[in-house]
Formats: sequence, structure tokens, C-alpha cells
Amino acid sequence: MMQDLRSFFAPIHYAETIDQSLFASLQWGAQIEFATADSFHFEAADIVLVGCGETRGDLDSGKHYSDAPDAIREQLYKLYNWHPNIKIFDAGNILQGATLDDTRAALRMVLQELHLAGKIVIVLGGSHDLTLEQYHVFKSSEKIINAAVVDMLVDLDETESATSRSFLMEMLTGSPNFVGHYSHIGFQSYFVNPLMLETLDKIRFDFFRLGRVKEQIEDMEPVLRNTHLFSFDLNAVKYSDAPINKMGSPNGLAGDESCLLARYAGMSSELTSFGLYGFDERKDKDNMTAMLAAQMIWYFVDGYFLRKNEAPLSDKNEFVEYHLQFTGNDILFLKSKRSNRWWMQLPNGDFEPCSYNDYLQASENEIPERWMRIQERG
Repeated sequence: MMQDLRSFFAPIHYAETIDQSLFASLQWGAQIEFATADSFHFEAADIVLVGCGETRGDLDSGKHYSDAPDAIREQLYKLYNWHPNIKIFDAGNILQGATLDDTRAALRMVLQELHLAGKIVIVLGGSHDLTLEQYHVFKSSEKIINAAVVDMLVDLDETESATSRSFLMEMLTGSPNFVGHYSHIGFQSYFVNPLMLETLDKIRFDFFRLGRVKEQIEDMEPVLRNTHLFSFDLNAVKYSDAPINKMGSPNGLAGDESCLLARYAGMSSELTSFGLYGFDERKDKDNMTAMLAAQMIWYFVDGYFLRKNEAPLSDKNEFVEYHLQFTGNDILFLKSKRSNRWWMQLPNGDFEPCSYNDYLQASENEIPERWMRIQERG
């Protein structure tokens, strides 16, 4: 029996405050189903949007309850839906609790119920520490997961309670722990203590510098392909492309690169939880960052469409086989005829996502770094 979730949400939904007749029939504003005080029927949805403007976990936010989710909706609803067969349900915004922990508990309960219902959830934040509520859904079900975070920083500060700068400490080192593997995408080296990365490298977590991500962004697709939880802090986007970043950097991901990473996440057959954080609508020049966030969601849905159309690896007719030998190993690579994605077979017979670059390395008798890292992790 599913819990009635309406009490966790604001009574008036954004969609009820606008004139929906102004949207063309194929714009999302005319197509998205949304929750009302009398109706909260998400059962037919593939993807559920949940807003949570809580920022008290960001010590620099001024304890402001953000209207960022609605600012993103304003731009999202204007976009045209190219995949009307994918059903989107917009649940609205989590009510602000009397304390930070109250809001977190409400978000956690909502995410837990939607997870049990088999829904993919997009969280519109809010500060980055809300990633923990994404994680607690899997922790409560004792499911070992792969998690990926896009962030220019590595949020491992030591604080008494979890904040937007320290939440990874609880997520990666808390006991019991259910993060089987962690990937950090787009960090900027000059902002990160090298000793911290050395420690995490010893447990074979993967960290990808901004420069590498930008040079070979297609190599991030295999990183995200087996990911269950994806969290994106908009501070990873360079200031010129996301001008809300009070702590931003002149360097960072471009807008189109951010959209591509969201698309890769949508393509992951394992991913059920996507959080988008760090947007301050009060500082958004010409709504540019809200527009970027909306376009990232659009690309996530586009990726989800491709996910639904990928063939299972067992269907040999849908894949091209490449047999190679490198350093004494006989290795089988598979390439999907539908998506052009690649897999490589490990000595134990399992197939792991890889990229075309991994195949090229192996064909030159070089061991791909991805191969070595997977073997080291056992």
C-alpha cells in the first residue's frame, strides 16, 4: 500500500499559477501531468519531477528557501516534447520543514515511495547536500549502488553535520555503506587537496579532471552507463554559461557538455535517481541558468528514450563482435547496432561498459585504463 504523498508537498502547484492555454500542444507545459490537492496519480508515469528548494545545508545560502524549482519549470514547460510516449509527472515542491532535518526527512520519504513504485525521479534542488536523500533511498533498501557526481569541488570537508561541502564524507565513509563504486566528474585540481584524492584513489574510486572530461567527454558515457544515482552541482559549469555561481570558476563545463552528460545519465539502464543542485534563481541573469537546467532535463529524457530502445546483450543479432588480443588476453568487444555503444568482456565473462577509445587502445596492444581499474577493484 503506497503512502499518500500529498501532505509533503506545497498545496498549490506551479502549473496551477500559469495559463496553460498559452502552450502549443507539443510543448511540455501542455503535456506534463501535475499533482493537485485532489489528484496525485503518478502510477502511469515513467519519470517524476520533485522540487525541493531547501538550501539550509549550504552555509553560504542565507537560509533562503529557494524558488529555483519553479524557475526551472518556467523554462522547461516552454520546451517541445519530442518523445510524447514517455510520461512525465510533476509532483510539485516539497514543503519547507521547521528545520533542515524536517525537510530532508520529507524529501527522503517521497523519494523512497517513488523508488518503491519503480519510478525514475528528477530532483530539482536546492543545495547539493540533498544528494544524501537520493542515497538514503538505496541505503534503506540495502542496495549496493554505483554513484556519480559532477562537481568542480570534492565535498569532503569535515563538519559536525552534513552540508553542501561535506555530505560526501557521510555518503562514502558512513557505516554501513552501500556505495559499491563512486565516480567524480569534472573536478578542478586547483580547488582540491591532492592528499584527499590520493586517499580515495587507494579504494579505487574514479576521479576525472575537468580537462580530461572536456577532451574525451564520450568516455564519460561508460562511466554513467552502470550508475544508479547521478548528482549534478551547477558549480561544475563555467561562470559564463551558468552566471548564478557565486563561487563559480571561469573554467568549467560548457552548457552543451552539461546537457550531454545529462543525456548519458538518461541512457543508463540502471539509473533511477537524478539530482540537479546549486541553482540560485535570485542571481540568474536573463534566466540563462534556469534555461540550461531545463535543457539538461530535456536531454536526460532524450537519453531515457534511447535507453528504452537498447537491445539486451543477449541478443547477438543486435551487436557487432570484435575479437582482440592484447598483452596475452583474448578479449571480446561488442558494439550496439542501435546506439553505437561499446562493451568489453572481462576474464570472468562479465561485460563492462567501455568506449571506442578503449577498443582503439586494445587494438594497439595497450591495456585500457578502464580495464585496469575494473580489474584492480576485483
